[in-house]
Amino acid sequence: MQPIQPNEAAFLLNTIYLPGLKNEHRLTKSVIEAIPPDKGDYRPDGISKSGLDLAWHIVATENRFMNAVATGAFDLTPTPLPDSIKNSKDLTAWYTENFDQRYQKLTKLSNDQLLKIVDFRGMFQLPAVMYLGFMLHHSVHHRGQLSMYLRPMGAKVPSIYGESYDAAEARKAAQQTA
Repeated sequence: MQPIQPNEAAFLLNTIYLPGLKNEHRLTKSVIEAIPPDKGDYRPDGISKSGLDLAWHIVATENRFMNAVATGAFDLTPTPLPDSIKNSKDLTAWYTENFDQRYQKLTKLSNDQLLKIVDFRGMFQLPAVMYLGFMLHHSVHHRGQLSMYLRPMGAKVPSIYGESYDAAEARKAAQQTA
């Protein structure tokens, strides 16, 4: 395989990954916001993460990957849920603030930074920019899991890649009362 070229790294970042990150962040945030504040401890099974823990896993992993791309190395220090985060509202605020800071750093990376080979747990050695694709797939996967928690929690599922059943029902109800 040919090594990725500087213009290809810049293209991936600016045309694929940055717009994708913005869009997926918005969608992930809507799923986290849908977790009822008093239901974050819901888990579908004893071995499953709670809703809030799964949401934290998504958010913490995004931060880890965005930091790795920006700094050129993964910091694999465990990142437990901060004590200040008690519910989905707290997590949404934390997610928004931390995502925006890291996103801005990504917009300023040079081609050399994007092309730096970064090791991930000895399993992958890839140009830094490629880890944004890993991050997007990881977030989408776990967001799908989290969205499956919502109805059993008593919440409505927001629209993700098109109108959800719950959004369609709300739209129909609004049309009938208009």
